[in-house]
Amino acid sequence: MKTATVAELAALVGGETAGAGEVAVTGLADLAGAGAQEISFLVDPRRAAELAGSRAAAFIVPAKLPTVAENRPLIRVADPYLAVAKIHNFFLTQPFAAAGAHPSAVIGADCVIPAEVSIGPLAVLGNGVRLGERVSIGAGTVIGNGVEIGADTLIYPNVTIYDQSVIGCRVTIHSGSVIGSDGFGYAFDPVAGRHLKRPHVGRVRIDDEVEIGANCCIDRGTFGETVIRAGAKLDNLVQLGHNVEIGENALLVAQAGIAGSTRIGRSAVLGGQVGVSGHLKIGDRVMIAAKSGVHNNQEDGAVVAGIPAIPHRQWLRVSAAIARLPEMVKELRSVKKRSGENE
Repeated sequence: MKTATVAELAALVGGETAGAGEVAVTGLADLAGAGAQEISFLVDPRRAAELAGSRAAAFIVPAKLPTVAENRPLIRVADPYLAVAKIHNFFLTQPFAAAGAHPSAVIGADCVIPAEVSIGPLAVLGNGVRLGERVSIGAGTVIGNGVEIGADTLIYPNVTIYDQSVIGCRVTIHSGSVIGSDGFGYAFDPVAGRHLKRPHVGRVRIDDEVEIGANCCIDRGTFGETVIRAGAKLDNLVQLGHNVEIGENALLVAQAGIAGSTRIGRSAVLGGQVGVSGHLKIGDRVMIAAKSGVHNNQEDGAVVAGIPAIPHRQWLRVSAAIARLPEMVKELRSVKKRSGENE
């Protein structure tokens, strides 16, 4: 069990200690669940009264919060969410414990498997797979021929990674995700009256420190690569079409879908159930509201919403107008009646 003083944690997050910095804590929890040896946190200063009801030994609070709860120490920070994430990771991070390959795992020929890895029960590795140090592969995961996986990557159970995919270092892929499946590409043959499948001979490349949520589907390139660049985070149930490129540190929330050959810029944020058409360029730092449908290119820093997506402020005005439509129709009928017109 890790232990740290309040002063040590304040130094970790660049915060200011108020009160007894020598108090030691062994973990982090929310206000309601924290025990007497844990640190908790407050994000909204308006809820400061709730500190008194918590059993926590200390608190992380916004920088301007003046209250000291029953003389328990505080760590004042500019961004409580960020401080909580850093401290929580500090307590939960443990040294890698290599379990080796489970006897039921199947490992193909010419694989490079370092000593410091864990390969779970019934995992299958194809030929020529190359693993970095401290890679963990969950039970039932299938990894195709020629796949490369970088150091400190964590792959949860029942993930499928197709042939030739390249996975960087410190990547996390959650259960049920499929990396490198064929894209949705067909050519219609009017003579035969059917759709002819287009071969997909590219691959998927995932750079360092990417996180892929559960049940995501990342299609391989028709030619070339589908790319997810460093630091990008995909929520559960995200779909990326063939040859899509996701920029550094982009965030894609649940059920977002990106059609083939579209480029998403760095630090873009796509809300839940956003759909983006193919062959588009979505600029850096673009924000797309949930359930929006994007059918054209978006410049750097754009904030859009709606179907089709339009500037967010304009969408707010449109939504307000739509909400007034029943009243406006009633007024129009009243005007027509007074003027003697037939409906």
